[in-house]
Amino acid sequence: MPASFVITTPLYYVNAAPHIGSAYTTMVADAIARFERQRGQNVLLITGTDEHGQKIQRAAEQQGVDPQVHCDAIAAQFDQLWTQLNIQYDRFSRTTAPRHQAIVNEFFDRVWQQGDIYLAKQQGWYCVACEEFKEERELIEEQYCPIHNNKKVEWRDEDNYFFRLSKYQDALMQLYRDHPDFIAPPSRRNEVLSFVEQGLQDFSISRVNLDWGFPMPNNNKHTLYVWFDALLGYVTGLLEPEAEPTLANALAQGWPIQTHLIGKDILRFHAVYWPAMLLSAGLEIPQQVFGHGFLTKDGRKMGKSTGNTIDPFNLIERYGSDAVRYYFLKEIELGQDGDFNETRFVNILNADLANDLGNLLNRTLGMVKKYCQGQVPHVVGNDFAAEHPLAALGRSLRDRVIPAYEAYKFPTVCEEIFNLIRACNKFIDDQAPWRLYKQEQQTDVEAILYSVLESVRLSAYLLAPIVPNLSGKIYTQLGFDLNFNNPTVVNDPNLFEHHSQWGLLSSAQHLAQPQPIFAKLELPG
Repeated sequence: MPASFVITTPLYYVNAAPHIGSAYTTMVADAIARFERQRGQNVLLITGTDEHGQKIQRAAEQQGVDPQVHCDAIAAQFDQLWTQLNIQYDRFSRTTAPRHQAIVNEFFDRVWQQGDIYLAKQQGWYCVACEEFKEERELIEEQYCPIHNNKKVEWRDEDNYFFRLSKYQDALMQLYRDHPDFIAPPSRRNEVLSFVEQGLQDFSISRVNLDWGFPMPNNNKHTLYVWFDALLGYVTGLLEPEAEPTLANALAQGWPIQTHLIGKDILRFHAVYWPAMLLSAGLEIPQQVFGHGFLTKDGRKMGKSTGNTIDPFNLIERYGSDAVRYYFLKEIELGQDGDFNETRFVNILNADLANDLGNLLNRTLGMVKKYCQGQVPHVVGNDFAAEHPLAALGRSLRDRVIPAYEAYKFPTVCEEIFNLIRACNKFIDDQAPWRLYKQEQQTDVEAILYSVLESVRLSAYLLAPIVPNLSGKIYTQLGFDLNFNNPTVVNDPNLFEHHSQWGLLSSAQHLAQPQPIFAKLELPG
C-alpha cells in the first residue's frame, strides 16, 4: 500500500562520523513521522547516507582503506546513532547500492532524452567539502569557501557534462509563485528567490579523474557528480525491499514526497537543482523543502578545530534519548538557529520532566493510593463542568496541539502541554486534597485526583512523538497497555481520536505501583 505521508532527512555525507546537527534533523523528522503515524497516516520516513564523491575518496585514502569499507563503517555509525535516539525510520537509503544505480541510470536517460545534458568546458573554483563549484563573488578572502571557511577552494579546468538549469528559471519562478509553501520557512524562501532572480547558470553533473561514483551511462570516462546521484536517493528510498528497482516501482510507493527536511546549507540543491531535474524528467515536485537552522554550542559555532563540539553518542549515554529529544525539539524553533548549553539542558529537563511532570504523577498516584485505595476514582470526564480549570484546558488541548504539530512548531506543542501540567500542579496546591480528605470530603478528593491523572494521561499521549519512552512509562503506571514504540499498535486513527480527548480515564484501569518516571539529571563532574 503506497505511503500517504513521506518525509525525508538528508542523506548524510559519510566523510566523517555523525554529529549533533545530523541528530537534530533526524529527531525532528522522527517526531513528525511519529505524530502522523499516531493519527493514522501510512508513513514512510526515509533517511540514509550519501556515499560518493571526491571528499569520500580522499577521506578513505587518508585512512588507507577502500572507499566502500569507509562508507560501510560510517553508515553503520549513523544507523547505531538512530537506534540510540529511538528513531523509527522505514528506509535507509545508501547511494552506493546497486539498486540506487539502476534508478539513477533510468532518471539520467529521461533527462538526456530531453536534451538537458551536454558536454562543455568547466573552469572555476571548486570546494571539495561542498562538492560544488563556487562563483568568485561567493568566496571569502584568499579563496576560502564561505561555508567551510577553513578550506581553500581548488581551481578546476576540465570537460564536464552539464545540466541545463538555466532552461528552467521561468518554470522554477512559476513554481515558487504557485506554491508559496514549497520552501519553508519564509526566510529560506526569500534566500532562494534572491538567488534564482539573479539568473541561473547550468551546473556540472560529472567529474573526470574520479573513480568513486557511478560512471556516466553514456560515457564511462566521466563519473556522475555527487548531487545528481545523491538527490535520487530519496526516490530509491521509496522502493519496497524486494521490488525491481525501476522509477515506476519507486514512485508508486508514495511520490511526491511531502517534506524534505534539510539543513539550510544544502537548500539550493533541494529547492533549485532538484525541482529543475524533476521537471526535466517529467516528474511531480515534492510538496515542501524545509530548511532548518544551524546549531551552536555555548553561543559559539561548533567545530573540531576549536574543540567546541557535542558528541551525540556521549550525550545520549549520559542523559538518555528522551532527554536529548525533548531539549532539542522544545528549545529550538524549527527554521531558526539554536544553541546547546549543558547547564541549561539539565535545568530545563529537571524543571519540565523531572519536577513538573514526573513529581506531579508520582505524588498524585501516591494520594490515590492513600485516599482511594489505589484505584482510579469512580468519576467520568463528563462529570466536570465546562469551567473546571483542568477540564477546560484539557478538552481544548488537542485543538491547539494538532495544528502546532502540523506546522512543525514543537516548542508550541511542548508549551501548550506543559501549560496543562503546570495548571495541574497549581490546582493540587490550591485545592489541597489532603485537607479535604481529613474533612471527609471524599467526593471532592476523588474529583481532584481524577482530573489531574486524566490531564497527565492526555499530556503523555500528545507528547509521545517527542518523548515516546517517557510517555510509555506514564501510560504503564496508569494501567494502559500501549507501547508508543510499536508503530503497528499506535498507528490507528480511532485510537488517536479516543486518546487525544480529555476524559478517557476510567475506574476500570488498574494503576501500577508509583515510581519515578524521569530521574533528576546532574551535570558531570
